[in-house]
Amino acid sequence: MARTRFVGDAGLTARMTLVMFLLGGLFVALIVGLALVVGNAGGLGLGILIGIVGIGVAVYQWASSDKVAMRAMRAREVSPQEAPELHAMIDRLCTLADMPKPRVGIADTDVPNAFATGRSPDRAVVCVTTGILRVLTAEELEGVLAHELSHVAHRDVLVMTVASSAGIAAGMLTQGAQYGGLGFFGGRRDNNGGMPVWLLVLIVSLVVYAVSFVLLRLLSRYRELSADRAGAYLTLRPGALASALQKITGEINQIPQRDLRQVGAASALCIAPAVAGVSLRTLTSTHPSLEQRLEQLARIQAELGRPAV
Repeated sequence: MARTRFVGDAGLTARMTLVMFLLGGLFVALIVGLALVVGNAGGLGLGILIGIVGIGVAVYQWASSDKVAMRAMRAREVSPQEAPELHAMIDRLCTLADMPKPRVGIADTDVPNAFATGRSPDRAVVCVTTGILRVLTAEELEGVLAHELSHVAHRDVLVMTVASSAGIAAGMLTQGAQYGGLGFFGGRRDNNGGMPVWLLVLIVSLVVYAVSFVLLRLLSRYRELSADRAGAYLTLRPGALASALQKITGEINQIPQRDLRQVGAASALCIAPAVAGVSLRTLTSTHPSLEQRLEQLARIQAELGRPAV
């Protein structure tokens, strides 16, 4: 975690380290498994190819995460002259947190949301939608921005971005294997005349993808709770963040699915998932339930001895 005044979270650091270690091991297992399944020479070449693809995906995501997320949200960077109040609020929070100021963006959509991304605090961007600017009060928006800035300080956005590379590589391989073998598998069978090689590759890839999928979801949910906690302690107004989360969730439930799909690609990065009318109490959810978040903020409110909003 970068040295800021955000409260530290040893649990988040431990989880990020563990997830990176496990996904790195899975990535190696994928390459070795392919080498064993396909055969010595061909398997080794395929393993090297998949390794290069995975590393390439990780490097691209690391270098371009801010651009990709901004493009997915159809957002643009804004100057202090274009959004003076928003910049002033972020200036105050960055001074309070003793951290570098990120770039600031706005996405022109009615879906009320916000996200942070970037490979480092110096390259980070915090983006809000026009919908959230319309819905929230100044104190509520400050709570949301503190939440997003804590993601930058914790560097969990970078970890999530890089850690997803193993799953992406496995997913690409899975899609190829489903069509009978990526060309160089063909209809070959193993040496014992067992199941086709492409089917073995499909099974290995699906296992790696499934495990990485679950690990990233578990980390994603914890990091959102961590950001809620850090943002609440920085502003000393957990009730304002709780009120913001309730408003955002209520508004999202009223947004047509067509509009939600426009921001769905970056939903995992947002403070609230761009999903309406479904339960979030599953392994597939990227965010903790609203009830969990409100309960945590209520505990912080009681600890600070402040009346609830």
